[in-house]
Amino acid sequence: MKKGNIGNAPDLKYLKIDYTGNVFYQLPVSELVEHALANQEGRLSDTGALAADTGKFTGRSPKDRFLVEDSWTKDAVWWGEINQPMTPANFDALFSKVAAHLSNRTIYVRDCAAGADPAYQLSIRVITETAYQSIFANNLFLRSVGDIDVQPQWSILAAPTLLIEDPQHYGIRNENFVAIDFTKKMVLIAGTGYTGEIKKSIFSILNFILPHEHNVLSMHCSANTSKDGKTALFFGLSGTGKTTLSADKNRKLIGDDEHGWSEKGIFNFEGGCYAKCVGLTEEKEPEIYHAIRFGSLLENVVLDEFDRPDYDNISKTENTRVSYPIDFMENAEMTGIGHAPENIFFLTADAFGVLPPISLLTVDQAVYHFVSGYTAKVAGTEVGVKEPTAAFSTCFGQAFLPLHPAKYAALLRAKLEQNPKIKVWLVNTGWIAGPYGIGRRIKLNYTRALIRAAMDGSLLEAQFNKHEIFGLDYPTSCGEYVPEQILDARGLWNNNEAYDMQAKRLAKLFIENFEKFDHSMPASVQMAGPRIATIILV
Repeated sequence: MKKGNIGNAPDLKYLKIDYTGNVFYQLPVSELVEHALANQEGRLSDTGALAADTGKFTGRSPKDRFLVEDSWTKDAVWWGEINQPMTPANFDALFSKVAAHLSNRTIYVRDCAAGADPAYQLSIRVITETAYQSIFANNLFLRSVGDIDVQPQWSILAAPTLLIEDPQHYGIRNENFVAIDFTKKMVLIAGTGYTGEIKKSIFSILNFILPHEHNVLSMHCSANTSKDGKTALFFGLSGTGKTTLSADKNRKLIGDDEHGWSEKGIFNFEGGCYAKCVGLTEEKEPEIYHAIRFGSLLENVVLDEFDRPDYDNISKTENTRVSYPIDFMENAEMTGIGHAPENIFFLTADAFGVLPPISLLTVDQAVYHFVSGYTAKVAGTEVGVKEPTAAFSTCFGQAFLPLHPAKYAALLRAKLEQNPKIKVWLVNTGWIAGPYGIGRRIKLNYTRALIRAAMDGSLLEAQFNKHEIFGLDYPTSCGEYVPEQILDARGLWNNNEAYDMQAKRLAKLFIENFEKFDHSMPASVQMAGPRIATIILV
């Protein structure tokens, strides 16, 4: 393993980092893998991918994330439980601690970028104390040669082994934290080795800068495009199929998670993918399965005694992940850029078994469901029928939105009104013929067929019925690949009365959730949700 050459490292004095340990700048992935193995950060799987363990944290810690409140952010940020304020003084004190910690460690420095459209691109410098985190930065962000003499616009300092003593003294809750300073253009991450904190910090930054400064809609969605340039967007929370459904062998993948929508079209924020691994099989998700090879980074995936990944083993966490450069996907749009979308899909895993498999939305309904950001989670693992729990994440990405949801909603509405040809669909990738525990999850092949029919326009030729409670227009047929009875959510239940009660129950949850947005949304949007007049709220 080569020794660090401080003479070939960038000047990090602006980050208060004084070199006392080895500094490795822009190492190729092959050397980073060598370092990770030597540092005992992980081991190689039989696929060639490095399998690393992120330690105590195997997911993000949203209650330990803070934004600096200063003259720039004070009146712009949507402060609350999601966006917690930190004083500039506390940030400076924590900055000094993180910088001093990294000064005494071997560190890995990587220059990269975010934003495929050069007009909105951010240059980023990521400083980490582990090699696997540097591999992650290489995989997820746009890869650049880097210029040792040029200070990037933003810097991320990641110190997973630094634990803050007396955290209350610094205005934080625990020994770990993430802090973003929009004035200093800096991110501090300490006490956690989960790489998703690096990824989502940059996403949060873009979610502030692009809408606030450039009137560009930032989106938590995947995107793909056809050979003739017809773009589709896929919004959805974890477990709804966003990554899976956008990975289509007949279409080029623009990106799997984060995009911007400008006057020129769609552009990817990232240069790679970050896919869930739980239950991964070659049959169900061949594109992702074959992307796991040397250069990919597996996180918290258990390897067996033969170094084979066991994707069904969730003993470390259910949130097992893999990151890889986007060119590891067979059909990748390497420019990261596409035309404005012709179809937008809001994906929801409805465990209540109420929503139709696919519905066509009006503009007002599109804004309503965008702001609602609904999916459902399944409770516990106790024996017997488990009650589903509704989960609402504004704009399908509430945890990463520094601005008020009304800003993102207004930008989406403007895009849809400017181009009436854009079709917005609500797709239930969850349960049909009953709720979780009674019904069944809709087959992935049916969902794929419905989405393809929506994109090629054939679904629009079907007859549509209107859902009595949710007011959704849903097709009654979709060619030979989807049985007609699958499309009638109510008809699939054995008991119509039981369905109506469940539908009203879910409708009530929608209405209660949306009440906090009523004052900031037009009346037409407020009325685009479930039909209040038909619901007896019990």
